[in-house]
Amino acid sequence: MGQLIVRNVDDKLIRALKIRAAEKRRSAEAEHREILREALAARRTRTTLKDLLLEMPVGGEDTDFERPRDRGRRTRL
Repeated sequence: MGQLIVRNVDDKLIRALKIRAAEKRRSAEAEHREILREALAARRTRTTLKDLLLEMPVGGEDTDFERPRDRGRRTRL
């Protein structure tokens, strides 16, 4: 396994990561690995809007969605 060293990390961020790890009863290192795993796995499985639209069934013809022309309303002057 490789190692990853991250330099110049803000102290507030380090503290937040340690708190998050403690809440999940993990070591900070284990939590860091899990965060990286989740972030990179999400990229591979993320579905784009284009993919979702292509999966949609045909909804009919364009004429099915036409609206009647608005005639406006009568006003008194």
